[in-house]
Amino acid sequence: MKPEVGIGIIGYGVMGKAHSYGYTVAPRVRELPCVPRLRMISGRTPAAVERAARAYGVERAVTDWREVIDSPDVDIVDICTPPGSHPEIVEAAAQAGKAIVCEKPLAADYAGARRAADAVEDVGVLAAVGFNYRRLPALALMKQLVDEGRVGTVRLLRASWLSDEFLDPEVMFDWRFERSEGGSTAADLGAHLIDLTGWMVGDVTAVAAQSEIFTRVRRDPVTGGDRRVDVEEACSALMKFDNGALGVFETAKVCPSRPCDFTLEVNGSLGTLRFEYPRLNELWYGSADAPPELYGMVRIRAEHPAHPETAGWWPIGQGIGYGASFVNQAADLLQQWPDGPWAPNMMTGLKVQAVCEAIERASAERRWVEVSEVAA
Repeated sequence: MKPEVGIGIIGYGVMGKAHSYGYTVAPRVRELPCVPRLRMISGRTPAAVERAARAYGVERAVTDWREVIDSPDVDIVDICTPPGSHPEIVEAAAQAGKAIVCEKPLAADYAGARRAADAVEDVGVLAAVGFNYRRLPALALMKQLVDEGRVGTVRLLRASWLSDEFLDPEVMFDWRFERSEGGSTAADLGAHLIDLTGWMVGDVTAVAAQSEIFTRVRRDPVTGGDRRVDVEEACSALMKFDNGALGVFETAKVCPSRPCDFTLEVNGSLGTLRFEYPRLNELWYGSADAPPELYGMVRIRAEHPAHPETAGWWPIGQGIGYGASFVNQAADLLQQWPDGPWAPNMMTGLKVQAVCEAIERASAERRWVEVSEVAA
């Protein structure tokens, strides 16, 4: 008999659904040392959270997140609320001795991320940040090839994430337009990109940036009045890495017909790797040593059993989708239960937040900002 691990999910929106799916499917694709049980889920609206509990297969719905943390049936607290609420919940869960999985970004700002990371470090509980795209086979393979030296010394990096979710000026005001709750666009979308670049290339040391808010006022759905927007809709940055590499970074939420498009490209002294999310099972590779007749980029189908994060999934050619990243995330964490280590951990989330805040500061102050300024 394998031990059961009780999961308590705080937040029932898209991320609550994705994380629930991950825990449900993980035992079906991996041999795990434990059995995850979806014990509780919390949300502020009773009818909505009860519907979510039924749909996601969670045993019990509550409207107070503290009940999840206080429950003796919950071993892992999984936080899927807006970023501004993360530090308080992380602190409470850590003080209760619960393991923690927290969606990205770790907080809405660096001070909040520092609070969360310190709370975990003080107690020493297992904790991870939900950078799920690390678990896509193509991106995990990209990391492996960089580590193996297939592109040589990394010199240049390009990362972009384009969406159209803020394009319509008639979209009502909600927490996504309030920085203290939702964080900046550079942090919301960019946190994934910054994590991936740090994982593959190294630490960002300095940034220069620009950003803009195009629709500065949106209508409040409750009062009908206008609310000021303080979250930028587009941001771009130049980056310097600790190994001497240079980077270009862009995030935007006002790009027509770009629903969720992100790209990552690494150029090194010996080769190039490129990933495009709309074709998430593919990785493109070009080698400087290729013979002239094979000059150009070669498409790799990142579905082979030899590739990382493919274990337990479908035969080659059937594809591995977005949901699989959450399944792989849950499986990777549960395979290390209860002793760990878990990765990416809270300190990784804190380093990502420092880069996000450096980008925000660089844009506001129109200067190069050293990331160490934020961390200090």
